[in-house]
Amino acid sequence: MANILQFPVQPRKFGFKAVRKKSGKAESKSQLNIFEQASGNVMQMPVHQNDFDQALTLDERGDLKAADYYQKVIDDGGDNAADAYCNLGILESKRNRSARAFDCFTQSLKVNPRHFEAHFNLGNLYFDQGDFRLAKLHYELAAEIDPEFPNTYFNLGLALAINNEFEPAVKALRRYTDLTPPQEAEKADDLIRRLTEINSSQI
Repeated sequence: MANILQFPVQPRKFGFKAVRKKSGKAESKSQLNIFEQASGNVMQMPVHQNDFDQALTLDERGDLKAADYYQKVIDDGGDNAADAYCNLGILESKRNRSARAFDCFTQSLKVNPRHFEAHFNLGNLYFDQGDFRLAKLHYELAAEIDPEFPNTYFNLGLALAINNEFEPAVKALRRYTDLTPPQEAEKADDLIRRLTEINSSQI
């Protein structure tokens, strides 16, 4: 069994990633908006929220009723069932119900095996449980699904580093620095330097 790397100061991984509203595609900045609003007063019509949107609104306010709405979405079996399972898993984890959180994230993947947030969050749960092999697996799957989300690479780098897989850890952390502004990349740069030194001393 490999020795687990002990960092002088344990770097903190990025936490859970909730699913947020996916109502329509984001407008490209390079496209001309032919529906640009004319100046003047525009009356806002009340918008009826579906159960998932209602759950998100309550969740963002920290209202515990969000769990009931996520469950309703799951029971209805609609398009947002995987998303609802995922967000419910985060709520369960916040309540220190790890077994229920694991179940929610895996149920999300049963509905949609390529659910990015569910893979990322499962990676976090396994990381917290000290199972860095499964954490690595889910972070790698998340990176395959969304290769542009930087936090995946940072968490993957930590899991690899703690498991003494230094070269892959450095590669993952460098990918994180490529995707983030310089000021946010500093903690990864420091970790890369330390891992490179450790790896060189072992050759």
